[in-house]
Amino acid sequence: MSVRIGINPITWTNDDYPELGGDTSLETCLAETKEAGYAGTELGGKFPRQSPVLKLIMDRFGLKVVSGWYDGRCDEKDVAAEMDAIAPHLQLLKDMGSAHVVYADTSRGRHGAIWGPISQRPKLTEDEWPSYGRKLTELAERMAEFGVRMAFHHHMGTIVESDEEVGLLMKHTGEAVGLLYDTGHSSFSGGDPLALLKKHVKRVVHVHCKDVRRPLLEKARRDDMSFMDAVIAGIFTVPGDGAIDYPSILKVLADNNYSGWLVVEAEQDPRKAPPLTYAKMGFNNLSRMAREAGFTVKN
Repeated sequence: MSVRIGINPITWTNDDYPELGGDTSLETCLAETKEAGYAGTELGGKFPRQSPVLKLIMDRFGLKVVSGWYDGRCDEKDVAAEMDAIAPHLQLLKDMGSAHVVYADTSRGRHGAIWGPISQRPKLTEDEWPSYGRKLTELAERMAEFGVRMAFHHHMGTIVESDEEVGLLMKHTGEAVGLLYDTGHSSFSGGDPLALLKKHVKRVVHVHCKDVRRPLLEKARRDDMSFMDAVIAGIFTVPGDGAIDYPSILKVLADNNYSGWLVVEAEQDPRKAPPLTYAKMGFNNLSRMAREAGFTVKN
């Protein structure tokens, strides 16, 4: 089974907090992405949204567009309105040959939540899950018909954060809702990323690979830090540089015939963690561990 290894430009420049690498140019991000060995990158705020312009840039650097984040509002909007809102983003991804969209439901104030204590974030009540699952499934089915499938991103500060909520999401949605499995967000939420993967591996369509520094993870949860304050402190790092059991995780993926992208997405302060240094570390560690797990790594 083969995989390709990509990266997210948040390694260089953070759209949520421009003080972290906001002055780094797109050209630097892409040149160093290529130099580090990656086959592609997810989109970020500095990427042009016109397909012909973006294609020229990506071709110049010899990189694929892996996917791109979308701030969803499925909980707040009806399905037709949400599909209309996301259609331009889906069209861009489709034009660039991307199979999936990174869809995170940021309803009920995610962007406020990333700066608030992690205990204070939006949640669905038990009786809201069935109707939410039906809406999300319908949206995902429309996306599939359009030609770009949903990779639902469980994320700190959103209505689907914890391992338990990922389980509820999978229970109440149909197969069209693919799971974007994120090791770092599972860990930060207090979960067990290996156990989470074993439960839901058949629904995984996209993988974000970030590692955690255990002492900072424990401090963030103990002190009820905000998501962004924990990022600035250095809670995340690249695969193989922290406490997550990547060899076991990759073996589960390989044994279940995962075939897609493994994306290094490890937001840090670039002044403390030089982006090219960590990009190379992440690529070398992840590609080595993926091969040891039984994958063929494609360029």
